[in-house]
Amino acid sequence: MNYTLITGACGGLGGAFVRVLAERGEPLFLTGRSEERLKSLSENLRNEFPKLSVRFRACDLTSQEDREAFFKFTDENEIVLSRLIYVAGVDTQKAFENYTDEKIVFQTRVNFEGALSFIHASLKRCALDGSFEILLIGSMSGICPMPYFAIYSATKKALCQFSVALRSELKGKAKVTCILPGGIPTREDIKRDIERHGFWGKVSAKSPRAVALASLKAVKKNKRCKVVGFWNKVIKLFTDLAPLSLQLHFIKKRWSKTEKDAF
Repeated sequence: MNYTLITGACGGLGGAFVRVLAERGEPLFLTGRSEERLKSLSENLRNEFPKLSVRFRACDLTSQEDREAFFKFTDENEIVLSRLIYVAGVDTQKAFENYTDEKIVFQTRVNFEGALSFIHASLKRCALDGSFEILLIGSMSGICPMPYFAIYSATKKALCQFSVALRSELKGKAKVTCILPGGIPTREDIKRDIERHGFWGKVSAKSPRAVALASLKAVKKNKRCKVVGFWNKVIKLFTDLAPLSLQLHFIKKRWSKTEKDAF
C-alpha cells in the first residue's frame, strides 16, 4: 500500500488535500505540528471513510532531529510513499527589522529547509520509475520581491526555482510540480487580507479545494509550474512586464499597512 504524505495536514489548504484524496480512497500519511490535532483528524477520517487507510505522526519541520525521527518512524512502520505534498508554510508579514532571530530561522526552515529535507528523505523511500509525485506549494508572492513580506516571498521564490531544477534532474524518475496560488481564504486573518486588497485580492483568491484539485491535476500531468486561476495568470503577466521599481513601489505602499505574525 502506497501513501500520500501531506505536511501541514491540519491547515486549511492541507486539509483540502486530505479531503479530496480521502474521497478518492487514497491512503494518507499526515503530519503537522500537533499530535492531538492529527489524531483528531485521523479519527474523523476513519469514521467518515471506514475503508480509508490513514497514518499520522507529528513533526517539527524546523528540527533536523525531529525530521530524522519522522522518517525513522516511516521506515519502522514500512510506510511506502507514492506522493509528497509539501503544504506547510509560515506567512509572517512585517518589516524585516521587526523580526527576531528565532522568527527568521523558524520561517526559513519551515518554508524552505523543511521542504528540501522532506523531498530528499522521500526520494530515498520511493520507486524512481517516473510514478512518484512531488507537489510543492509555492505562492504568487514569490514572483517578485515583496517589501514587508520579504522572507515569505524569497523562500517561496527559492522553493519554485529549486522545484524547476529538481524536475530537470529527476526527468523520467519522478514528477515535480510547483503550484503558485494567490490568496487562499483559510484563516480569518487571510480572509481580512483578501478583503483589504480590494478587487485584485478578491479575484486572485481561490478556495482551498479549488487549489487542491488544480494542484493534483497539474502534478499528474507533470507540469513544471501551475498558476492557479485566470486572474492570477493576468497578474503574473503584468508583473513580468512591469519595471521592478514600479512593482516595489506598489507592493511597499500596500503591504506596509499590515503587520501579521500568526505563528
